[in-house]
Amino acid sequence: MPADEFCEQLSKYFDEFQKALATNKGDWVIKGFIDVYRNIYTISIDTKVISKIIELMIFPLIARFGELNGYKIVLCEYQNHYPDITFISKNNKKIALDLKSTYRIGDNQVNGFTLGAFTGYFRNRGSTKNITFAYNEYEAHVVLGIIYSRTKEIIDEQKIHSIEEIDDIVSVVKDFTFLVQEKWKIAGYNPGSGNTKNIGSIKKIVDLVKGNGPFVPYGKKIFDDYWMNYLTQDMANAIDSVIPYSNLDEYLKWKGLSK
Repeated sequence: MPADEFCEQLSKYFDEFQKALATNKGDWVIKGFIDVYRNIYTISIDTKVISKIIELMIFPLIARFGELNGYKIVLCEYQNHYPDITFISKNNKKIALDLKSTYRIGDNQVNGFTLGAFTGYFRNRGSTKNITFAYNEYEAHVVLGIIYSRTKEIIDEQKIHSIEEIDDIVSVVKDFTFLVQEKWKIAGYNPGSGNTKNIGSIKKIVDLVKGNGPFVPYGKKIFDDYWMNYLTQDMANAIDSVIPYSNLDEYLKWKGLSK
């Protein structure tokens, strides 16, 4: 199963994702959490909470996509395992799909996705630690990305609303954009935010949607080699080494591939 064909199949469901997540005005249909007394508690602009709710909302659509296109679906058993979903075709080809969401920070910029570890199973590709199947068993590694805008209105998280007030509750996010690309096509050459050893994504929306990352001109093998050899300062210190490169130009010089 070619990755391009899988991505094209899944992209046909973007309209359904949009209908599931947003009103006709583009506002998120989720207004908060409701209890048995019909009280509604507003959602804070917490990226982890928002991401999880979005995943729960579109998962039934992804499951239906898999069923209608003849895939067997295997879910990851643990929250910190990769990938979120494994699709297995009738000829036993495996596709890894991770669901990622991020928010806009400008007209054509996002905060960025984290695209999985560049240590562990990424380097030891026969390992099954923290991964559903060994990395090298997958035909492709795909990201379903959801981009949204955060509301600029003030959200009173202490206020409890009644069910009758639901139309007056401000949606904390709106204006969804979807993309589906192979991970290497939207990867950047720096780690994601924080101290975790994760691959960071590019941040321009147009390039994310088109899969126009810096590794595309060089190919997937260069992406793999770059991140399999990438060292953070802590990693370099642990093996008494210097950092050989910190961007793609330096990597190409290190490999003797620069013009």
